[in-house]
Amino acid sequence: MRRRFVVAGIAIFPILARAEGWQTFPRSELELVTTKGRFKFKVEMATTPAQMAQGLMFRRSLDPDAGMLFDYGTTQRVSFWMKNTLIPLDMIFIYANGRVAAVHERAVPLSEQAIPSPVPVRAVLEVNGGTAARLGIKPGDLVVHPIFE
Repeated sequence: MRRRFVVAGIAIFPILARAEGWQTFPRSELELVTTKGRFKFKVEMATTPAQMAQGLMFRRSLDPDAGMLFDYGTTQRVSFWMKNTLIPLDMIFIYANGRVAAVHERAVPLSEQAIPSPVPVRAVLEVNGGTAARLGIKPGDLVVHPIFE
């Protein structure tokens, strides 16, 4: 009997999440090209204001090859914070041509300190903290994804 309760709870969670205003995210793949090699990621796409506001809040983990790509549609200055974000993240700021503009490593979970883009960018990729150092991601590297074509 207890198993039925747990399964029922899991089954209705997505319904409750939508009812509470939680966003769902379309998924896509991208590739990061660095001096260390080519690395594929499965990303969730944040393109609406509601999706961008939610981002990776309240997540307790993120797969090593996963991330979230925030697509602003146009080049602009953007700013992030880590409020309600439970895991450290690297933020990769990306120009409209897919080149990495800047990298902010290991943003502190739950911090409300602003993390602004140093220049106008088209998109920001959030990945697990430490990923940028592990893969050697730096300005000038290439992010291959359809939004940058």
